[in-house]
Amino acid sequence: MPMRRSPKLRPGAWDALVVLAVALLALGCGLMLWGRETTAETLTAVVSVDGREVERVVLDEAVGERDYSGNGYTLTVGFRPEGVTVLEADCPTQDCVRTGTITRSGQSIVCLPGRIIIQLTGGPVDGNAPDVVIG
Repeated sequence: MPMRRSPKLRPGAWDALVVLAVALLALGCGLMLWGRETTAETLTAVVSVDGREVERVVLDEAVGERDYSGNGYTLTVGFRPEGVTVLEADCPTQDCVRTGTITRSGQSIVCLPGRIIIQLTGGPVDGNAPDVVIG
């Protein structure tokens, strides 16, 4: 039985082309992220009920209370320029009320039984804030 030859293991022209394409793609992505300007949008509360967005409230313009209902439960939400608070809820766990006031972009209040989510978006970027909090 004849002996088989081992496959060619040296890089070829196509390998160099793939490496060059990956390097150019990485460089392009890096330049896009580095050159991106951060704009300070107004802080906005996005209210979703059962996975559907029902309202966007710009906090600079909103002062007052609104009621939201979902899955048989009702939340009374207070909107102020400094943040959003669930003032009252008829859900059994009351976790949404205990959350307190949310004031920064990315924070949210969730009422699981009512399937209601209030999330803050936009607002000024705080360079000193942590990127991730674990635990």
